[in-house]
Amino acid sequence: MGAALSYWARVKGETVAIRLGEDTLTYRELDHWSSRLARRLRSAGLRPGDRVGVLAPNVLQWPVAALAVIKAGLVLVPLNARLKPAEMRKIADDAGISAVLADPTLRSVADEAASLGTPFEVCGFEEVDAVRAGEPDDFRFDRPVDEPISVIFTSGSTGMSKGVILTTRTLMAIVFENTLTEEGFRPGSVSLLVLPLAFTPGLVYGLLMTTVLGGTLIVEPELNPEHAVELIERHRVQALFGVPLIFEAMARADAFDSADLSSLRTALVGGAAVPVDLLQRWSAKGVLLRQIYGMTEAGGVATATLRAEALDHPDSCGAGSIFTEVRVMREDGTLAEPGESGELVVRGPGVTPGYWNDPASTAAAMRDGWLHSGDIGVADEAGRIKFLDRKKDLIISGGINISPVELEVVIGRMDGVVEVAVIAVPDERWGETPGAIITVAEGYEGLDEQRVVQHCEKVLSDYKVPRYVVLRSEPLPRLPSGKLDKPAIREQYRDLADRYIKVR
Repeated sequence: MGAALSYWARVKGETVAIRLGEDTLTYRELDHWSSRLARRLRSAGLRPGDRVGVLAPNVLQWPVAALAVIKAGLVLVPLNARLKPAEMRKIADDAGISAVLADPTLRSVADEAASLGTPFEVCGFEEVDAVRAGEPDDFRFDRPVDEPISVIFTSGSTGMSKGVILTTRTLMAIVFENTLTEEGFRPGSVSLLVLPLAFTPGLVYGLLMTTVLGGTLIVEPELNPEHAVELIERHRVQALFGVPLIFEAMARADAFDSADLSSLRTALVGGAAVPVDLLQRWSAKGVLLRQIYGMTEAGGVATATLRAEALDHPDSCGAGSIFTEVRVMREDGTLAEPGESGELVVRGPGVTPGYWNDPASTAAAMRDGWLHSGDIGVADEAGRIKFLDRKKDLIISGGINISPVELEVVIGRMDGVVEVAVIAVPDERWGETPGAIITVAEGYEGLDEQRVVQHCEKVLSDYKVPRYVVLRSEPLPRLPSGKLDKPAIREQYRDLADRYIKVR
């Protein structure tokens, strides 16, 4: 990373590397600022291999701090800006954090977390700002390529998070694989990030991909659909990635219909089912959304639909990448036949070498050369993968598996439905039964519980139709990555059967 940043600072030093609002950093400014901070971190007593957290929302200092940590030979631990002190303490203990660089708005969170256990140093971003100006500096420590440069804690959409190791070798494999096809990233590409920098899309596909390829990363503090559409047009953005919610919000923006979005060549969408009408709305603008399947452990994107197949196979996530294989495996470890569901497994050079300080979880996930995802999928005759659901989310009703995703797709097509989450509800007769929690569009009055049931009965087997339907006006809880926060939703509705009556 340090070598790439130094190279671009030398050959295109005045090119904008990071743009956030009206503030920008050229490659020369980013290189020298991060080197000055890296030198300061090492002079403060931190040693190669020490884990250092960065706790901040999307602000200009975040990429500087992250790159400085890496250039100092330290291990970057990106921290979710929404963490509570106790949650941060758990990550600090798991990672063995020595220090945290914290934004002023979150300094109190870091200080409290540090007080709850083994202390770690907390440095405010004034330490980062103090070296923004100064003499040119080329400080960097180049570690062996198989040593960790970052530990990314998973978002926890299915339970407790684990620290996924990213090395220079795995990162370079991810960059290499994503630049080999005409649909991929390119040197000098302009990317737009409307997700947090502190997660895999923001860190790997945003900051690190951009830095290696000498591109420009436009960072938004948060999603503003109108502004995002305007930025794509104004800066001729070539790459955009996120969950369907982001693309849906942008497609509803007033500026969307008249905007020139023809510059977008890489548009990756994943993390939830992608409605066909959303694919069609973007296609009408000349943008083919490529649905992905991936996970932090597999480098973020294990497979993506080919542009040529994006509309013909809207429920497919592609058939793997050039070097990354995605297969469907039976419980006995043999590969499933086309049309037969099983666990999705991945192998390739971008797959993590394991979880930080967690050999048991590493051994459970990495078996016989395959990363076991815990997700259920199916492949067609051409090897195209379709994600069905997460093992932990499956509803087992009367001994029969029911996929919440299947129900969410069906209900999500109804007029007035903004978002929907389907969870398991305890049932005396069936063990579990589906419950649908739906956010209804503001002012929409054409939706009630029975209409949801009747709609589902038209397209789903009887045992799949939800027996509980909850209509609400508030948005459902989401993770910073944009995915629905299923654990939080299940906790919020853990007594759903006691609070609501069955609708069928």
